[in-house]
Amino acid sequence: MKLARWIRHGLRSPRAVDRALPAAALERIERAIVQGEIAHRGEIRFAVEARLPWSYLRRDAPARERAEMLFAKLHVWDTDERNGVLLYVDLADHGIEIVADRAVAACVPRERWQAICSEMAQRFASGEFEGGVVAGVERISDLLAAHFPARDGERNADELPNRPVILGR
Repeated sequence: MKLARWIRHGLRSPRAVDRALPAAALERIERAIVQGEIAHRGEIRFAVEARLPWSYLRRDAPARERAEMLFAKLHVWDTDERNGVLLYVDLADHGIEIVADRAVAACVPRERWQAICSEMAQRFASGEFEGGVVAGVERISDLLAAHFPARDGERNADELPNRPVILGR
């Protein structure tokens, strides 16, 4: 299993992200994040990479470990209300992970995040990468709006960038 994973990641070109999510798709994902954040006080970051770094593969680390590291590196944990959420996709392993900060994790059970990941995986399996990511962002926004609704008359502070992060280029 480990050898097959190494080969799969080794053969995956960083350009795989461009094929799955071209520039226009990334712009639409960014717009979905912006639109969702109008309805809630949370912050959503989306990060995608074609393959895991070799340091993760050597240890046979799961995509979840990478997502948790990126959660910190991208400062998703650094929101005032601790209501940031990272949506991470590893194309080589078809890994989809959602990491939520403390305040969100206290409100939303893990099963809800898993359901979103499963929905996205189904869309990815049929080649709908953009649609899968946008649907994931919308479902995350729905949960954040239920638990951290926008305050009347206030605009979301937009503490984190909305632009998707492409890793490994």
